[in-house]
Amino acid sequence: MRAMTTASRPGLKRNFPPVVDTQTRVLILGSLPGDVSLAHQQYYAHPQNRFWHLVGDTIGLDLPSLDYDAKLQALLAHRIGVWDVVAEARRKGSLDSNIRDHTGNDLIGLIERLPGLEVIAFNGGTAARLGLKALAQHAHRYRIAMLPSSSPAYTLPYAEKLRAWQALAA
Repeated sequence: MRAMTTASRPGLKRNFPPVVDTQTRVLILGSLPGDVSLAHQQYYAHPQNRFWHLVGDTIGLDLPSLDYDAKLQALLAHRIGVWDVVAEARRKGSLDSNIRDHTGNDLIGLIERLPGLEVIAFNGGTAARLGLKALAQHAHRYRIAMLPSSSPAYTLPYAEKLRAWQALAA
């Protein structure tokens, strides 16, 4: 049986490589990049997504004002990594509720390469549901943080989202 590649499976949306290094202490896992992020090939590129604001306010940096590469370097300098639980999926639009036929990322393989990892944070409910299932027997080794989604589709007021995200600073 021939392995199916992305090219032989049209319509799939794929995530990006992880942004981590051996110093990563906090790993923030999203679900799957939305259409704007995929078009720009950047994590959290949609201007209404509050990810960069939430992380920036948590670590005391104006991340939204930085260019993308500087944002990633700032995350790494603060020992924060980013990735997604879904490697690829079919999804019409950007809503997590539309994710179909997904394949998960190798989360266990990644966390085993991060000796300083202490916290795994899930950006939203879909990321948490899929990520906790994938991590199964390994989650007990880490502090798990369930964060309200930074997506504009999740309409919790910013101040309430920020209170939850600031738990990462501890």
